[in-house]
Amino acid sequence: MENTGTLFGWAFGDPARQDDDAYISGLEKEALENATETARAKGVSVVTGSEVFTALSATDSLVELDHAPGRLVVRCTVHVEGPGAAKLHAEGPMNG
Repeated sequence: MENTGTLFGWAFGDPARQDDDAYISGLEKEALENATETARAKGVSVVTGSEVFTALSATDSLVELDHAPGRLVVRCTVHVEGPGAAKLHAEGPMNG
């Protein structure tokens, strides 16, 4: 039986460009790469096609982003599999 869990990856950008689809696409790619690197560091792998993206900016969110670099945050949530993956849970703002 395969162990599965979830992880986050992050990318930070310029909120003035949040309506630029190509720019947001680049941030999504960066967030997925970040999630993939985190998975690799934990000895698990990302389930292909499991990525889900969320973009938050200080102008359209109740989330406190004053200390986020650029104040535009793209989060990528992915499913991971492998030994120990069941212990990995993306919750709140952290990988736990």
